[in-house]
Amino acid sequence: MSNCADKGIKTRCVHAGRREGDVFGTMHDPIYMTSNYRLPSDGSPVDWAGIHTNIYARNGNVNQFSLQDKLAAIEGAEACVVMGSGVAALSGIFLTFLKSGDHVVCSQVCYSAVGIMFRTLLPNKFNIEASMIDSTDLEAVKAAIKPNTKLIHIETPGNPTTGISDIAAIAKLAKEAGALLSVDGTFASPLLQNPLALGADLSMHSMTKYINGHGDALGGCVLGKTALIDKIKEQAMVNFGGIISPFNAWLIGRGLITLPLRMRQHSQTAQQVAEFLEQSPAVRFVYYPGLKSHPQHEVAKRQMNGGYSGMISFDIKGGEAARMKFLNALKLISHAVSLGDAESLIVFPDSASPHKMQFYPEVFRQGYYRFSVGLEDAEDIIADLDQAFKACGLR
Repeated sequence: MSNCADKGIKTRCVHAGRREGDVFGTMHDPIYMTSNYRLPSDGSPVDWAGIHTNIYARNGNVNQFSLQDKLAAIEGAEACVVMGSGVAALSGIFLTFLKSGDHVVCSQVCYSAVGIMFRTLLPNKFNIEASMIDSTDLEAVKAAIKPNTKLIHIETPGNPTTGISDIAAIAKLAKEAGALLSVDGTFASPLLQNPLALGADLSMHSMTKYINGHGDALGGCVLGKTALIDKIKEQAMVNFGGIISPFNAWLIGRGLITLPLRMRQHSQTAQQVAEFLEQSPAVRFVYYPGLKSHPQHEVAKRQMNGGYSGMISFDIKGGEAARMKFLNALKLISHAVSLGDAESLIVFPDSASPHKMQFYPEVFRQGYYRFSVGLEDAEDIIADLDQAFKACGLR
């Protein structure tokens, strides 16, 4: 029952990846907290940089192998690599498949570390050129492709705007250009979107977010064909040291079991909250892929499965002073970074963020909140928002 490829998605989340040969007959994989393993003493050759056997924990560990197998079964991928953080997974893709002189097309609305890598670090250090474009605009993607384009990297839904890029259409453009397509689907999770089935070469997630779901472990993953994933393991994991710890792999694997239940609840609650925000006179704008008013709602409806996740972007009337007063008035919703946790989390950009806003849709440039809707009752979340609006004199 370790693969479960022929089973339903909820069954795969529970059973895939389990090691059933434990000598004590445990129902759940134990945590293998060891940094090294016994080597063969019979003269058998040892692959010191091996990525598929137990030699040294930087080459891989048992809890990592179990988590990789579970994720690959869930997304229907040939192979998976899990790493120490979402950024480790992203840099693993970029540093493995790009070299000096290569060109990248990337979503201009993206996780901040990706923007730094492609706007500063990779061009300055390695002469890798990047075109940062609006990937929700298919013509913009097409126009940005050059003869030396080796990778198209898109983030959909985009962080923080929830913009939706058409994966299947961009995959076709990438294939025609002889480039790889990698998709960061962190906002959607593997349950609500399958980039590989839509033609992407690589699907990545920050497992810290929805996959883990409990706000207590860092991790990142990349999925795709074995030939591509093995290159990331050999270069980024072993030689750049992006390995995940056994404990974090175990925590994330445990969280992954309930992913179908959590994503269904996140999506249902976020839909109710987004509809409340859209009708509220206190709100300046709201973006949520499940709303018909979202600019790419039709693409999201075609591309996402079973819900639109728990991420909402919105802003209130009244400007900066009102925003801080609103945050301080919230009682149930926590003002904190990250997303995908059981608790509802909200954050708004501070004075250090305006340099990024120039890449966002116009409506975002006056300010916005990124709101990760948690697993609380929708009525309680709405009541908390409503009383905070009242405290600001906006209701």
